[in-house]
Amino acid sequence: MAEANWYVVHTYSGYENKVKANIEKTIENRHLENEILEVRVPMQDVVEMKNGAKKQVQKKMFPGYVLINMIMNEDTWYVVRNTRGVTGFVGPGSKPVPLTEAEMRPLGIEVEDRENAEVNIVVDFQEGDTIQVISGAWEGTVGVIQSMNYSKQIVTINVDMFGRETPVKIGFAEVKKL
Repeated sequence: MAEANWYVVHTYSGYENKVKANIEKTIENRHLENEILEVRVPMQDVVEMKNGAKKQVQKKMFPGYVLINMIMNEDTWYVVRNTRGVTGFVGPGSKPVPLTEAEMRPLGIEVEDRENAEVNIVVDFQEGDTIQVISGAWEGTVGVIQSMNYSKQIVTINVDMFGRETPVKIGFAEVKKL
């Protein structure tokens, strides 16, 4: 069986949720649940100031784009490409390029590590401890543990990204206690 990957689909601006709903309806109608696994419009919490009052709202992280976790084949490509509001897949020419694990991590999308799925790592740190990232995209970053998920073997720390505190999930094996 082919492996599912995350792909980025370009849409008309403002049509992201409509495209998501249309693709989900097509999945249901054509029984493609095993080939198109998930459709997402990545959102982020933003604090806006309106009339002197702070208001927390959700905004699209990437206006004009939708993320799709799917097994790429002729059927799934055709269904997504011909959905109303979709202008195409992101990639050179007409060849869709899947997102890498490093590109998905800041979006909060976790990839199963199929080889090490049953390995549990014993750690000597807890929430509130300061840690340093020792490998991966965030190598060298120092942060305070905001939360820990023992079943997924990940910690969440806040990192400064574009002048904003952003939560990042990092595997136990990629960090050490300071």
